[in-house]
Amino acid sequence: MKITKLLLAALAVTAACFAVETKFWQQGDRTDFEKGSLTHLSLRSDGRIFLAPEFPEVFDSSTPYLWGIAADSKGNLYTAGGGSGSGSAKVFVIDSSGKSRTFAELEGLEIHAIVIDSKDQVYAATDPDGKIYKIGSNGKAQLFYDPHQKYIWAMVSDAKGDLFVATGDQGEIHRVTPAGSGSVFFKTEDTHARSLAIDTQGNLIVGTEPGGLILRVSPAAQGFVLYQAPKREITAVAIAKDGAIYAAGVGNKTPASTPPPTNPAPTPLQVTPAAISIATVNPPRNPPPTLNQGAASIAGGSEVYRIDTEGAPKKAWSNSQDIVYAISFDGQDRPLFGTGNRGNIYRMDSDAMSTLLIDASPTQVTGFGRGRKGELYAVTGNIGRVYRIGPALEKQGTFESEVLDAGSFTYWGRIGYRGSGGIAVLTRSGNLNRPESNWSAWAALQPDAHEGSTLCESCGGGRVTSPPARFLQYKIELSASAGKPVSDLSEIDIAYLSKNVAPVVDEVETTPANYKFPTPVLSGTPSTSITLPALGQHRGNSLSSSSDVPSSQTLSYSKGSIGARWSAADENGDTLVYKVEIRGVKESTWRLLKDNVKEKYLSWDSTAFPDGEYVIRVTASDAPSNPRNQALEASLESDPFLIDNTPPQILNLAATSSGNKIDVRFVARDARSDIDRAEYSINGGEWLMAQPVTKLSDSPEEEYQLSIDRSTPGEQVIAVRVTDEFENQAVDKVVVK
Repeated sequence: MKITKLLLAALAVTAACFAVETKFWQQGDRTDFEKGSLTHLSLRSDGRIFLAPEFPEVFDSSTPYLWGIAADSKGNLYTAGGGSGSGSAKVFVIDSSGKSRTFAELEGLEIHAIVIDSKDQVYAATDPDGKIYKIGSNGKAQLFYDPHQKYIWAMVSDAKGDLFVATGDQGEIHRVTPAGSGSVFFKTEDTHARSLAIDTQGNLIVGTEPGGLILRVSPAAQGFVLYQAPKREITAVAIAKDGAIYAAGVGNKTPASTPPPTNPAPTPLQVTPAAISIATVNPPRNPPPTLNQGAASIAGGSEVYRIDTEGAPKKAWSNSQDIVYAISFDGQDRPLFGTGNRGNIYRMDSDAMSTLLIDASPTQVTGFGRGRKGELYAVTGNIGRVYRIGPALEKQGTFESEVLDAGSFTYWGRIGYRGSGGIAVLTRSGNLNRPESNWSAWAALQPDAHEGSTLCESCGGGRVTSPPARFLQYKIELSASAGKPVSDLSEIDIAYLSKNVAPVVDEVETTPANYKFPTPVLSGTPSTSITLPALGQHRGNSLSSSSDVPSSQTLSYSKGSIGARWSAADENGDTLVYKVEIRGVKESTWRLLKDNVKEKYLSWDSTAFPDGEYVIRVTASDAPSNPRNQALEASLESDPFLIDNTPPQILNLAATSSGNKIDVRFVARDARSDIDRAEYSINGGEWLMAQPVTKLSDSPEEEYQLSIDRSTPGEQVIAVRVTDEFENQAVDKVVVK
């Protein structure tokens, strides 16, 4: 169908030359659908929309944030969090029947990490002034270990029951035995050990801040940097079943501290998931701000890196807006990324494909965890809640598009789409730029007259029944039903045609005399050129060389030429052609200068017209884009302008000799325009300027009185040249003996 779309677009361009142009609003890319609103739907990076996993709320803690979730062997879920205004750091329990209660309240502002070991022992770490508490089955808590660090960012336990603790401000990893005896196991040499996971060999995978390091620490406390990320903070690390490591980096480094990426990989898409191990909880940054403040303060979005079992790193995913807080995996071991700012959960389907799996806005997905039977849960911030992810799909989902602005009153045509399963398309229209009660109601499509006559088996559609208007919005409803394939939609095309509106000619200006379009200098003519200011900023007949005015046009000198230029527009975007006519001010009949002009300017030979005042009329027509009986026109006349091709007269030229002086007198007169200048030459010498008696050249008649020094004895020839405003010249001479 994409080939069909390209073909239709090409045909539309061709058709615009001789017929009404039907336009198509085509949506089929991920970026198209991201501009709309998804409810219970997932969006894959290739633009396919389908039903999302169920995402029911399991528990509302009424606290600002939850940071982690873990399950014991009996099926009880434990989650913890807190935040400003919550009063204290709290641990909640949700039993196997779904009943929830506050399990424990601890000293501190928040709980950023919670772990349940193989003996169902619950451990929780508080911030600030990080301490680890051991909580009994009765909810009573006792101090288990104090690392003497300000922050505890994450915890994991190994097969022996030892607890590993990631801390800040000293970037230390502590190991604590089941008896509560602990010490520094490894020092990262960075400010914060921010995230933590453990692999099947007992190696710790550690993410740091601000260096953005991903380290592997062996059971013997031997550290090795796997990758120095270009981001400053590694908010989450997780290990896939195949041993590959996924790590999320956020925050831009300063240029001086940003190393070149190691083994950089292409960024195939922008949709990814983020998860944490059951035992790990990942706050936005440190010191821990509130979740929305942290997300808003982190610039540059997120990147997720994959480090394979040989240790080779590559960038697997990135997003310029979302901040990854957590990484986990679905039942097929595909990475899931939990993000903030917009509350999205992404799934990485392959190296070249990913899916915006769940839109949980306006919350932020801060952590993942699994239940006893493998159920996947997500915890959120703003407000702190627990949700279950799947495994079943939603029964129904909707997508509401962005609003199409057709630009003017528009007729709606057929909607065609590619998809399968239960699909319903509805539309609404209006004349306000936002949908509200004064728009039309949602309306179903009118089915195609001949069902099954579409271009492909998975295509469908119908005609829009919403009333003609300027704006349109569509809604897609996908539903699951027995006997039908999985519902999905990948492309939608909407045909529309704007009502033809007459073009508008905004302005018509004439150019200075003796200049023409275009600019090339003709042989045998002066090389002088002028630059016109932008249309509407006319400067009369001055020969301005200014080129700092937008939309300027350069004309070349051509004696006897004159021109006009204009601005015109068409609300429908139709192609315009112009007819230019002229008439004398005192005449009633328009005479054609040129028809079917495609440019917005025209020059012509003014010597074909008698001297006098004239007016230009420019008529714009949208005929190239419309049928003949639907084409519309608009006209505008210029201000009166003067054509003057007659030289001025030199009257009463006389010269008398008096000693070494020659007195010359004459009058210059023009019938139409002011005298621009007068000059004289003695015995064929250079032309010299002559000043009128009034000293100003500002009228059609000027008187001149010259006193000239006699240059040589004997007969003298005095030549006089007079020029008017239109560069018309007259020459005469007088002989003095």
